[in-house]
Amino acid sequence: MQQTTDTILMIRPVNFRMNEQTAVNNYFQEDMKIKNAEINAKAQEEFDAFVEKLSAVGINVIVEQDDKLMDTPDSIFPNNWVSFHSNGDVAKYPMFAENRRRERRDEVFIRLEEEGFKIENIVDYTSAEHEGVFLEGTGSILMDRVNRKAYCALSPRADEDLFIEFCEDFEYTPVIFTANQTVDGKRLAIYHTNVMMCLAENFAVICLDAIDDKKERKNIVKHLKQDGKEVISITETQMHQFAGNMLQLQGHKNQRYLVMSEAAHKSLTKDQINRIEKYCPILSSSLDTIETCGGGSARCMMAEVFLPKA
Repeated sequence: MQQTTDTILMIRPVNFRMNEQTAVNNYFQEDMKIKNAEINAKAQEEFDAFVEKLSAVGINVIVEQDDKLMDTPDSIFPNNWVSFHSNGDVAKYPMFAENRRRERRDEVFIRLEEEGFKIENIVDYTSAEHEGVFLEGTGSILMDRVNRKAYCALSPRADEDLFIEFCEDFEYTPVIFTANQTVDGKRLAIYHTNVMMCLAENFAVICLDAIDDKKERKNIVKHLKQDGKEVISITETQMHQFAGNMLQLQGHKNQRYLVMSEAAHKSLTKDQINRIEKYCPILSSSLDTIETCGGGSARCMMAEVFLPKA
C-alpha cells in the first residue's frame, strides 16, 4: 500500500468562472471584476503552467478536456466527484451543487483505460443526492492509505452516515471531526477537509485552530502521531492562503514532492518550510485566478490515480 502516486488526472477548463451555486457555503470564493471569458483564459494559463511544472519533475499528468456543452464552471476540481483505488475500484460521489453533477463523465474512465489502467468496479454513491446528502470525494475525505484511516470534517458537503458507509465499503477506520472558519464574526463549517488538512507519508499539515472542539483536536493529533506522522500546524490565515490544500506526489526515481500553490508556499514560515523539506521538496505554481474564483487550489485540481495497470 502506498500513500503517494505518480499519476494524476486533471481536467482543463473551458467554462471556468465563479460558481454561484457553490458560493453559498464555500467562503473561499471571491468575485473578480473581470469578464468570465477573461477569467477562463487566465485559469487556462495557470492550469497549463501548473501541468508543465508537474510533468517536468516526472509526475504523470493525464489531462482530459472539459466539455463546453456541459457548462461546468468547477470541472477543474475533479477530486470532488471521483476517486481511484489500487484494487481497481472507482468511487463516484454525490455533489452539493447541481451544476457540478454534470462533471461526472464516463469519458474520463474510458480515457484512463486507454492510458493502460484497469477499472474493476464502480462504487456509485450519487443516488444520495436525491436525499440531499453529499460527500465530495477527496475534498471531504482524506485517506491514509497505509494505515487505513480516513479523516473527514463534517459540513453541508460531507455527511457523517455516508462517510461511514464509504469507510465500511473501502475498509477505512473513520476519524470524524468538525472544522470551522470565522465568517463575519461567526464560526461556520469549512466546506472541504482538504482545505484545512494535508496527509503526506511522514507528516501532516493541518489547521488545528479550525477544530474548535478540544477533544476532537486531541483525537486527531493522537491518530496522526500514532501513525508516525509529524504534525505541522498552520494558522487560519495561512489556511485562507490555501496552505492546507496540498498533495504529496511522486516524480522521477520515486522522488516525493509536496505540491501547492504559490500563495500557499509564500504564506508558510521558514520553520514550516524547513519541517516539510526535511521530507521532500516543495513544488508550487501560481494559481491566483483559480483560487480567487474557484475557492479551491492545487490539491483540488488533482485526482490521484492509484488504479492497477492493465
